[in-house]
Amino acid sequence: MSVRIGRDSLGEVRIPADALYGPQTQRAVENFPVSGLRLPRAFIRAQGLIKASAAHANMTCGQLDERKAMAIIQAAEEVIEGKWDGQFVVDAFQAGAGTSQNMNANEVIANRATQLLGGQIDQMLVHPNDDVNMAQSTNDTIHVAINIAGAELVQHELLPALDRTVKVLWAKSEQFMGIIKAGRTHLQDAVPIRMGQEFSGYAQSFANARERIRQTAERLYEIGLGGNAVGTGINAHPQYAELAIEEIARRTGLPFAQPRNRFAFMQNTAAALEVHSALKELAVHVIKVTSDLRLLSSGPRTGLAEVQLPAVQPGSSIMPGKVNPVMLEMSYMVAAQVIGNDATMTVAGCGSQLEINVMMPVIGYNLLQSITILSNMLDVLREKCLEGLEANEVQCAKWMEASLSLVTALNPLIGYDKAAALAKQAFSENKTLVQVIREAGLWSPDIEEALRPEKMV
Repeated sequence: MSVRIGRDSLGEVRIPADALYGPQTQRAVENFPVSGLRLPRAFIRAQGLIKASAAHANMTCGQLDERKAMAIIQAAEEVIEGKWDGQFVVDAFQAGAGTSQNMNANEVIANRATQLLGGQIDQMLVHPNDDVNMAQSTNDTIHVAINIAGAELVQHELLPALDRTVKVLWAKSEQFMGIIKAGRTHLQDAVPIRMGQEFSGYAQSFANARERIRQTAERLYEIGLGGNAVGTGINAHPQYAELAIEEIARRTGLPFAQPRNRFAFMQNTAAALEVHSALKELAVHVIKVTSDLRLLSSGPRTGLAEVQLPAVQPGSSIMPGKVNPVMLEMSYMVAAQVIGNDATMTVAGCGSQLEINVMMPVIGYNLLQSITILSNMLDVLREKCLEGLEANEVQCAKWMEASLSLVTALNPLIGYDKAAALAKQAFSENKTLVQVIREAGLWSPDIEEALRPEKMV
C-alpha cells in the first residue's frame, strides 16, 4: 500500500497515501483495532452538520476567513451527504470522549477543504484544529453529535415506523373484534375475551411507548455546542453558540436550542440515557407481543393455533414443510439487543466525572444502533407478519367452548363454591362444563343465558 508521512505533536505517522484523514486518525486506527465497528452514518452526518454550522457561525462572527469558511462548509456538506463515509475509520471503542472521532472529522474536512482551495492533502491550507475545530472541543461536539443523530433517527425513522405498526394493530383489532376466544391468565384458562380486545391491548401498548419516546426525544433538542472543553466557551466568540445552533436547526428542520444549563449538558449524557430508557420500554412490549403471537400461532396441529402467520421461509433443515414464526423470533432478538444496549448505556452513563463523560462513543453507538434496529425491525415485522396475520375462528371457538373458566359467569347464580365443584368435576371427567351441568340437573334458562360467551365480553 502506498503511504505518505504525516506529522503531529508526537512525531511522524505513516498514512495511506490517498486517505483524506491525517495522523491523529491514523494513530487511532493503530491504537484501537478492537471491534471493526464504526459509529454509524447518522453520527457522521451529525458531525458534518456541526462542522458546517460552526464554520458558518465563525465566519459570521468575523473569526474565520470567508474563503476558508466556504471551503469548510462545502467539504462538511459532502460529509453530510455521505460522500466520505469510507474515510471515517476509527473504531467505536476508542479514545475517551471521542477525541479520535472528532479529529477524524476535522482532518477529513480540512484536507477536503484544502483540495477545494486548489491545494494538496496535508498542505494545510485549512487547518483541522485551528479552522475546522475553531471554537469547538471533542467534549461538546461529540455530545452534540449524539443528540443530533438520535433526534433525526427518532423523528424520521422510529416514530414513523411505530405509527405504521400501531395503525396495523388497530386495524387487526377491528378486524378481529367479532371473534370470541378463551382468555388466558398465568397461561391457564380464563374467562372469554374478544380477539379484537386482545389486539387493542397490543396497539395501545405500542402507542403508549411511541408517546414516551416522542416526549423523551424532545430532550435531545438541547445541545451545548459552544461549551467547548468544560462549558465555559473558552476561545469562542460570544455570539458563536447561538449562531451555530441556529444553523443546525435550520439545516435539520428540528428545534435545536441551547440548554438551560450548559454545564449540566457537558457533565451528563442525560438525554441519551432517558431516550434509551424509553427504547427499552418499547423493547419489553415487543417481547410481550411477539411472544404472545408465537404462543397463539403455535402448532399448527399440536398448539393453540388461534392465529395463522404468513409463511415467509422454510423453517427446518430436516423437517419438510415446517414453517416457523421467524419474524417474531427476529423481533425478540432485536428487543433483547436493545435491552442489553440499555445496560451498556447505564454503565457508560456512570462514566461522567467532573466536567465530562468519557464514555460518549459507546453511548452514541448503542443509542443509534437501538433506534436503527428497532425502526427496521418494526417495518419488516409489520410488512411480513402483522399485515398478513389471520385468525382461526374455528380453533378459537373450540378452545373457548372447552374452557372451564366459563363457570365464572355462574358465580352470581349458584355461588363460587358450587361453581368450583362443577369445574373440578368437568376437568376430572374430561367433559365440557355444559355436559356436567346438564347431568347434574342444574340446566335452566338463566344458566343458558349466563353461559353465552358474548355476554361475558
